[in-house]
Amino acid sequence: MDPRRLLSRSLRKPVSPLPRAGSVTFFEHDLAIPVPRAKAVVRGRCAVNLTPHADQGRALPARQPPLSPASDLRVETFTDVEAFLELEPIWDDLVERAQIDHPFLTHAWVRSWWEAFGAGKELRILAVFSGQTCIGVAPLMTGTARVYGIPLRRLELIGNVHTPRADFIIAARPGEAYRAILAELEKQGPGWDVVVLPQLAAGSRTLEELERLARGERLLTGTWTAPASPRLRLNGSWESYLKSLAAKHRSNLRNRLGRLQRLGPVEMEEICGGEQLAAALEDGLRIEAAAWKGAGGTAIASRPESRRFYESFAGHAARRGWLRLQFLRVDGKRIAFNYCLRFRNIAYIVKQGYDPAYAAYSPFNVLCYFMLQDAFRRGVSAVDFLGCEEPWKRSWTEESHCHYWLYLFQDRWRTRPIHFAKFRLLPALKSTALYSASRAAALSLLAPRRRAQRTS
Repeated sequence: MDPRRLLSRSLRKPVSPLPRAGSVTFFEHDLAIPVPRAKAVVRGRCAVNLTPHADQGRALPARQPPLSPASDLRVETFTDVEAFLELEPIWDDLVERAQIDHPFLTHAWVRSWWEAFGAGKELRILAVFSGQTCIGVAPLMTGTARVYGIPLRRLELIGNVHTPRADFIIAARPGEAYRAILAELEKQGPGWDVVVLPQLAAGSRTLEELERLARGERLLTGTWTAPASPRLRLNGSWESYLKSLAAKHRSNLRNRLGRLQRLGPVEMEEICGGEQLAAALEDGLRIEAAAWKGAGGTAIASRPESRRFYESFAGHAARRGWLRLQFLRVDGKRIAFNYCLRFRNIAYIVKQGYDPAYAAYSPFNVLCYFMLQDAFRRGVSAVDFLGCEEPWKRSWTEESHCHYWLYLFQDRWRTRPIHFAKFRLLPALKSTALYSASRAAALSLLAPRRRAQRTS
């Protein structure tokens, strides 16, 4: 497609200010209490870049001249869904050139997400061009929220709790591209109160560059450390890896696999597409909802929009060769399920579940045994367990992949109290006895679910 025609589409709909804040809430992590991150000023257990409202006595750098992009760069804003769909070849070429090693920034993933969860929001995609070549994309959307009772208009990366990893996509001239994006955000500043960038992977240049540039613009910034995701690099042979696991874990695997084999043949089944895909996915979603996830309302099938998302992306992923629907079968019956993606030779465990009737056999751990053995055999370079650290994941690896959330607040009366509460007050409360007691009570309520997870 001619980029000039596409750019004309981006200008068809003028960028409007974000709608006034309503009752839509932040991501579930937004109200979580921050913990430290390296290279940040620490108060309590919170990583925060201090401003006049966070530390009245601290000297600040002088206000920098307004940001302006390099003379040969321009930023186009896309708010039209049809124009976003036509961006697909440019977008995926950018992902390739940026060497993104996961599928969660591909056009197929973002499109599937938008079609399932985008109601009530507006696209605000910023694309940086050098001539006719796209060198960067900030995949943003608008949203509204009340935080501590204060209405906020926000820009955020496209995603929600179903998005394991997010970021800007920058393929060339990163320093200039980030500067151009922030300059455009500043131009649109009257329409937003906060920019929220969740699930930035450790080492993300977005985290470093935007934080530094925002401080120069006297924006109120703060960083929250998200739960780490276990990750396993597949080095050496399957046999040497298996021997490296804890003796108790290997003993449990032998015991449970042996007990399952007394019920019938045990094997892993893998569906990658074709005529079997729809029925296999339906069976997988049934298994995923069968245990505590279904009872707790967190299963994929519990909400029509989440079902639509995973079904839609499964079709896109199958056509591109990324999809791996994996099942543990005992005597022909499917008892555990793994919605897995293989992208850039890395396996991503996106969703998993098991039949609770077989909980005593730890069926998903047995499925992991077969899946990892197959991954070693096929030369897969790594397995990313995604999600947060859990005991069953830790039994397979000691490595972790860290993530961070970056917040950029406008310096306004409406945002100052929220920034103060989130990055100063809450960390102070965290050190009190009341917080410890409340946290203990909350953990006790979650204990049954955690026990169910450990038996998977």
